Amino acid sequence: MWTGSQTLQEFIFHYGLFLAKTVTLVVALGAIVILIAVSLRESRRGGGERLEIKHVNQQLEHAADVLNAELLNDAEYKLYAKARKQQEKSRQKAPGNESTPRLFVLDFIGDLEASAVESLREEISALLQVTRSGDEVLLRLESAGGVVQGYGLAASQLRRLRDRGLRLTIAIDKVAASGGYLMASVADHIVAAPFAIVGSIGVVGQLPNFSRLLRDNKIDYEMHTAGEYKRTLTIFGENTDEGRAKFREELEQVHQLFKGFVAANRPKLELTPVTTGEYWYGSQALALGLVDELKTSDDLLLQAAAKSAVYTVRHRPPRNLRKWLLGGLGGSLGAATGLHHKLLQLP
Repeated sequence: MWTGSQTLQEFIFHYGLFLAKTVTLVVALGAIVILIAVSLRESRRGGGERLEIKHVNQQLEHAADVLNAELLNDAEYKLYAKARKQQEKSRQKAPGNESTPRLFVLDFIGDLEASAVESLREEISALLQVTRSGDEVLLRLESAGGVVQGYGLAASQLRRLRDRGLRLTIAIDKVAASGGYLMASVADHIVAAPFAIVGSIGVVGQLPNFSRLLRDNKIDYEMHTAGEYKRTLTIFGENTDEGRAKFREELEQVHQLFKGFVAANRPKLELTPVTTGEYWYGSQALALGLVDELKTSDDLLLQAAAKSAVYTVRHRPPRNLRKWLLGGLGGSLGAATGLHHKLLQLP
């Protein structure tokens, strides 16, 4: 029997806390069950992997129709609708007209590991099977760089388009720095927004060292290698001047490869002023020759839609429940064990 208001308040508080914990647990378990069910269903459907194609012209025309329906008076809209209908009939009379140029639009949103390259390679492999003479590709690129091997592979994927004779335009709306610019340099034409960040043609390698902390706490650390330079710098061992010199030598080698790649793809670019590791804004990058034009990707699409059939192409990878659940742990382990990788990123 409750004898006081304070005791009753304590009971209500603890009971409410118990309910909140129970509800949280039930919701969490329910979310896990749903994720498992979705994962199993998509596995039965072939893993959920798919290629999505969207007709940009239709999207833009629909937006214009909606606006004109509101902005034009009845007489004006009737004239507009008649013209649109005629335009649609003309298009339907010549389906699959091979004289109509096509623009395929891809997106690359880069992270440190350049993980978007997995979708990029699938998209490019699909395009190379269907493209014809006169087709072009626009890549909307956004990346501040990352590991050499990831961005090197991404740039190599873009070279596949150039090697097949497809004109490649890369649009930089926000940032294409370091590894991002490594990719951009492959393009026939680079377009950047006025305040997009461009450049950072440099290499950085960094890692912490805990040897003094271990020594102060009387903790021994051993590392055995075969090969003089199997490991130059370490996280837990005591680093040497020889190891540091070798590490800097390796960084310089990567920098030379980076500069050589950019020079091969943009032979008119004067390298010395732009390979210092600095970055510039779009208008400055234009003056230096890092980009060819100041414009947003939105303007490019509007211009292209007036004369070409424009399609966005997206590869959607399968949802991997196990990867999703272990992603946080995997990322932490990767950060701990992958610090010896040389990074192409903003300094």
